[in-house]
Amino acid sequence: MIPSPAYRQNSQAAEFSPGERSQALFERARGVFPDGTTRITIDRDPFPRYVLRGEGAYLIDVDGRRFLDLNANFTTLIHGHAFEPVIAAVERQMRNGTCFANPTQAEVELASLLCERVPRLERIRFVNTGTEAVMFAIKAARAFTGRPCIAKIEGAYHGAYDWVEVAQASAPENWGAPDRPAATGYYHGMPASVRDDVVVLRFNDAGAARDLLSRRAGEIAAVLIDPMPSRAGLVAPEPEFLSAVQETARQHGILVISDEVLNFRQDYRGASARYGLEPDLFALGKIIGGGFPIGAVGGPREIMAVFDACHGRPLLPQGGTFSANPISMVAGHAAMTALDQAAFARLEALGSNLRKRLEDAISRAGAPLSITGAASLFRIHPKPTPPREFREAYCTPAQANINNEMSRFFARQGIILPSGAAACLSTPIGEPEIDAIASAFEAFLAENSALIEETL
Repeated sequence: MIPSPAYRQNSQAAEFSPGERSQALFERARGVFPDGTTRITIDRDPFPRYVLRGEGAYLIDVDGRRFLDLNANFTTLIHGHAFEPVIAAVERQMRNGTCFANPTQAEVELASLLCERVPRLERIRFVNTGTEAVMFAIKAARAFTGRPCIAKIEGAYHGAYDWVEVAQASAPENWGAPDRPAATGYYHGMPASVRDDVVVLRFNDAGAARDLLSRRAGEIAAVLIDPMPSRAGLVAPEPEFLSAVQETARQHGILVISDEVLNFRQDYRGASARYGLEPDLFALGKIIGGGFPIGAVGGPREIMAVFDACHGRPLLPQGGTFSANPISMVAGHAAMTALDQAAFARLEALGSNLRKRLEDAISRAGAPLSITGAASLFRIHPKPTPPREFREAYCTPAQANINNEMSRFFARQGIILPSGAAACLSTPIGEPEIDAIASAFEAFLAENSALIEETL
């Protein structure tokens, strides 16, 4: 079913209001949370929309309004909300217990499924979040190489570990020279020693990557790369760049970590296989948990041996009270089993169709916007040319306002488009939903042409 418009049209205020009940809940929340929420990533305009329940590709807010959900909890819910196989698996497990100090068969089953699918993923450890997965991948690289430093991509998001937050929020006033990106801090008080241990690379700059990795090769344990960094533009990797990173890393004994917490949804075998990257370690999360908290670090057996405690204290001890908890394991197994090659092929076709329709709408309108993304992911840029890397994707305040206006417009059409205009599709979505998204975008371009031209 195509969503009906979620907002009343009788006043400008009503059009933009997330709802009276949401507003009341936010007022209560401000009494118990520092800013009224528990995640900085929550969209608020001017306050968050509170959700009551989800149904497939749709969610219903506490004011009773129904929206097509293109956020899917930041790309996690690849099967949408309340996916029946996950519900059935979790209900069975709940009756048997939710967590134990002992291992369960469920963790072996999910680990086996993942190792069978992904090239070079021979051994795996489960943790609770994508942040933990990246953190332990970096620690594993340090333990294996004996080196302290890492290299990472400017603007790329990898969770809430100090070293990976370096240069995550760089801006024109501090990001440094094109061939020497600055190791900028992310939060007030970040130790200078953390920034000193991070080499910052620009995405798709092969020559600079070779040079910067070689300059500090003896210190660098790993280069951390998201094959298509979302916050850095959701831009496709150029083969020359991936080759430069991988060849230089191999030459100097630097491990390559592929952060596929988000982009594992791009292919049956993952994003690295899709783009020809052969990483030494993987960080996984989001879709592999079926909507429950999860993370995983994995790779070839010789590197993953740093976790091996069979003969005493390992090079890298790793635990976690809820790591490999059976609820996440059975939910993840149900979700991933349903994500067969046919499901990925269908999402690929839907995504390609939608991106083409958005591009065609831009062309017909002569609008200075562009589209990036792959598989079930897409992003709308308030720029006439698709960016190749973070600095080109960076939005000025005026450009960011275009995205905010677009998010508001989509909400009035009954569609949740994140304020950054980076979004995803899920398996419950079909051609009617693709039509609704494309139609909403065409209407936005038509009704806001003057604002777009004036701003861009």
